[in-house]
Amino acid sequence: MPPSHPGLRPPLAGLAFGLACAGWSLPAYAGNYEFLAAPQKDLNRVYRLDRLTGEVGACQFALNPGKNDIAPGAFGITLCYPPGEGAGKQESSEYGLVASRHEQEGGVFRVDFRTGMMSICYVYNDAVVCTPQAK
Repeated sequence: MPPSHPGLRPPLAGLAFGLACAGWSLPAYAGNYEFLAAPQKDLNRVYRLDRLTGEVGACQFALNPGKNDIAPGAFGITLCYPPGEGAGKQESSEYGLVASRHEQEGGVFRVDFRTGMMSICYVYNDAVVCTPQAK
């Protein structure tokens, strides 16, 4: 019997073995996080989602304003925003991030694939906030 991954059912294990022999590889099993860039063209912000809890945070690059008070030789810093109102842990489910195609939208949608509920999340002041979930 071909080697199997504990998470693969026997038919999938056989497929994985066959693909590996043919020089193909399956995607690596990832952790609980999903990352998505904001759709706004002039914003270098990336949102982070915990797929199980729905918790949302964000980070972006900030230029060093010519002073080396951040760190000697540093060009900038990673500026991160923690979860704020509505962006914290939700009821356990299956969450994902979806960006609109609006070129000037700085936020992203947090969707619950099990219930169909969604909310918009964005950076406000110094934290990520999300609207109440709606359907």
